[in-house]
Amino acid sequence: MAPESPLDIDKGLAPYEGNMMGKRTMATAGLAVAAIVLAGCSSTSNTASSSSSAAGGGKIGVILPDAASSPRWESTDRPNLEKAITAAGFEPVIQNATKSVDKFSQICDSLINQGVKILMIVNLDSQSGAACQKKALDAGIKNIDYDRLTLGGYADYYIAVDPVQVGVLMGNGLKKCLDDAGKKKANIVFINGDPTDNNAKLFKQGYAQALKPAIDSGSYTLVGDQTGKWDATVAQTTFEQIFTQNNGKVDGVVSANDTMAGGIVTVLTNNKLAGKVPVTGQDASDPGLQRVIVGTQCGTVLKDTAIQAKLAADVAVAVAKGDTTAADALATNTVDDSVGNRKVKSAFAAPEWITKENIKKPFDVNYTTVAKVCTPEFQAACAAVGLK
Repeated sequence: MAPESPLDIDKGLAPYEGNMMGKRTMATAGLAVAAIVLAGCSSTSNTASSSSSAAGGGKIGVILPDAASSPRWESTDRPNLEKAITAAGFEPVIQNATKSVDKFSQICDSLINQGVKILMIVNLDSQSGAACQKKALDAGIKNIDYDRLTLGGYADYYIAVDPVQVGVLMGNGLKKCLDDAGKKKANIVFINGDPTDNNAKLFKQGYAQALKPAIDSGSYTLVGDQTGKWDATVAQTTFEQIFTQNNGKVDGVVSANDTMAGGIVTVLTNNKLAGKVPVTGQDASDPGLQRVIVGTQCGTVLKDTAIQAKLAADVAVAVAKGDTTAADALATNTVDDSVGNRKVKSAFAAPEWITKENIKKPFDVNYTTVAKVCTPEFQAACAAVGLK
């Protein structure tokens, strides 16, 4: 199948508003907050938090999407949201849909019946997400989209790490890795996220635009452009097919997250090319960081969920208190909901590209720990980049 144009935008997915390469208006109150020390992560993904609302603010409900597409949802988002919401005097009730639309709907009904003041969701798809938000709206509960915009939904605010800029960082990161390898001419592949996730489109918008000049000039040839559906196995199979179709002549890969990068690197390892063909990723997952450290992944994107969670909690608490002026002061951007034909007030935190050169950053902000990443297999490589 011939690859689609790198700048094709599927109908029904929200375009990003603003100059992604230039200055962005950030919610300064959220971004100025120091990174929150990670709390312990619940071992079960669908268990409500037992935090108490000491100030009597009430409950803020959160639905996380799964624990498979990325480990971040349970390892970083959950504890950071718990900490930020509790610190604001509200009780966090956080449950995980474990990638099940039926379970997502059940959790939604449960949180509404519990009388949460705010419902914050990471949708599995826009259709089920919008249905949940409509129920909350009918019950007098305000909605917030966390990390993913719900197209055709009813969210009053959208809080995320700037998704287009995440893509830009991956595109620019791949170019630098190819430049560092002396490859001015390159066959490149896009392994995109799940098409049901609006973020996947925004990530691609970023890396396609970043790489467009090199593609248009003929320096780079896009020889594969397919979805890996946020799944390591799907990404591995998809990339292997592209790799075979091109007789192994692949010089670089934009993988839209670390989970899929793992499957792609497996193919490269099997063909003795791991570390020779640069691969991107995002989420700064522990496996992703391990691959960056040993050189089989050229970089990953750190999305500091401590900042994102604090920003989301600040907006949620302001809305729960009826202080829309304070919420609007944080959410100074807008994103188009092309299905709902409306603009959604948005607040974005800034992502950061992580390579061997700045590998200490995720550890410095307590996003993860050296003990978790530098397991015995990786201790020598960790020591070589200054992680002990």
